[in-house]
Amino acid sequence: MGLWKSVNKAIENTIEYTVFASRWFQAPIYMGLVFGSGMYAYKFIGELVTLGMNIEIWSEVQVMLAILGLIDISMVMNLLIIVIIGGYSIFTSRIDFDEQEDRPHWIDNLDADRLKVKLATSLASISGVHLLKTFIDIHEEAKTEGFDSLKYEIVIHLVFIVSALILAWIARVLNHN
Repeated sequence: MGLWKSVNKAIENTIEYTVFASRWFQAPIYMGLVFGSGMYAYKFIGELVTLGMNIEIWSEVQVMLAILGLIDISMVMNLLIIVIIGGYSIFTSRIDFDEQEDRPHWIDNLDADRLKVKLATSLASISGVHLLKTFIDIHEEAKTEGFDSLKYEIVIHLVFIVSALILAWIARVLNHN
């Protein structure tokens, strides 16, 4: 009997180690997101240069839309940082931030529930910026796409807001229990 227990325990340990080590399959995904954020930063610079080159000839509305586009890129980058740092440190490996003086304060108490709430609120904010761009450019939008797309954008934005509120409420309830 002792031999079978030893063999079963060895198999169990091997399976558990393999399952636990599988979290490292996420590391290349996070590195890809880091690379993608670098490409998105390049896109931001291109948009900023375009704005600078056209500032004298564009209308105030065009400048405002371009700036909202820059804000949109910035918010997507923030979302990427939340996913990269938060996801890696929660699901793959703890990042030793103790020695980093400039570490963001939101990392200190980050868990899976808070990460979900941050992601949902970021998506709602990005959706809000996109909706604001649509409202500013409503006349051009209505000519090409009609008002149906505006209705869909409003519904999607409301879904993001409601989702963020529900996730925040669930996280609060779970943290109080």
